[in-house]
Amino acid sequence: MDQPSPQLATQRAVEAVWRIEAARLIAGLTRMTRDVGLAEELASDALVVALQQWPQSGIPNNPGAWLMQTAKRRAIDQFRRRKMIAGKMPELTHEAELREQEAPDYDDRLDDDVKDKLLSLIFTACHPVLSPDARAALTLRLVGGLTTAEIARAYLVPEPTIQQRIVRAKKTLADAKVPFELPRGDERTARIGSVLEVLYLIFNEGYAATAGEDWMRTELCDEALRVGRILARLAPEEPEVHGLVALMEIQASRAAARVTRDGTPILLLDQDRGKWNQILIRRGLAALETAEHLGNGLGSYGLQAAIAACHARARRADETDWRRIAALYDDLADILPSPIVELNRAVAHAMAFGPETGLRLLEPLLDVPQLKNYHLLPSVRGDFLHKLGRHDEARAEFARAATMTQNQREREFLLKRAEGQA
Repeated sequence: MDQPSPQLATQRAVEAVWRIEAARLIAGLTRMTRDVGLAEELASDALVVALQQWPQSGIPNNPGAWLMQTAKRRAIDQFRRRKMIAGKMPELTHEAELREQEAPDYDDRLDDDVKDKLLSLIFTACHPVLSPDARAALTLRLVGGLTTAEIARAYLVPEPTIQQRIVRAKKTLADAKVPFELPRGDERTARIGSVLEVLYLIFNEGYAATAGEDWMRTELCDEALRVGRILARLAPEEPEVHGLVALMEIQASRAAARVTRDGTPILLLDQDRGKWNQILIRRGLAALETAEHLGNGLGSYGLQAAIAACHARARRADETDWRRIAALYDDLADILPSPIVELNRAVAHAMAFGPETGLRLLEPLLDVPQLKNYHLLPSVRGDFLHKLGRHDEARAEFARAATMTQNQREREFLLKRAEGQA
């Protein structure tokens, strides 16, 4: 196999560093500039400089700190230009120095009760001055590092719609002079729902990437789970916080069993359960127990965690309590009606009561506009048809699903199913 050129290898390394560091970089710059839109611009500028310089100079020992210092210098330059335009040169040096002193070193933590810049950034992006859709899109962009295309697929809406939401959200936050801080008391409680939604979407994007060469983006799962655990300590009396953490812990436990060495996806029922992380499962079951103890019935995240727990408790795939899972999906559909929930409910009922039942539940979904280009609908339908022995119809569904997905690994897997090789 041909080795990539040194320049291409460096570019890939820069991109990997960016995925890891971008959110923390933007968070630190937001604390400094008090403008989330400007912070993202400065972070992007620093990335451009890295792409120009690192192929020649090599990747620094602490690339995150290098990016932060580069962005901070550009921020100081912007403050300087603004002062010059405003004709306030006597104040220039003092304010620039003050801003740099106020900006925390890259590895420092904010002085708040959870000491985490990322959590502060999420709460800022989830400010009630923004619509719920705008909050989620902006946070996924800033914290998750998702592209607008990835966010659009997560929400099943056109990409220009997401782009407009993000642009408007940045402007709204700047115009409202929303402070970069972790809210307290009732204000914090009021924003938790939006934060949970964002963490859920970030984790899902990592668990089953909508685009790219990899089926999983484990760094996104890790980040969502890390912030979720912090939030559980921050809001210990909120059952849905523990429900979401339980769901993420149990889902993350399967990571090592979900792909082959070459990255090919492995379906849940075909996974080697000996590779499931038992520590994460125990943590997830404990968080689910906490959610059950705190709440008057499980909420949407708790119900999804309970479904995941059914799989985690089954030592073998054929021991899975599918009737219990089907009942849980019935409950979930009552409190969170959506086409995606109905699609998963059809799968559960097919496993519990047969593929004919699954096909019957799928029928109303075939004309739902939100699922028109959603690859999992024909993929699931193809699976039901295959189990019923209607192989020609199944192959057509798998082939159609392959044309819809933007994830390379998933496309290859679906094409193999269409060819009868998987």
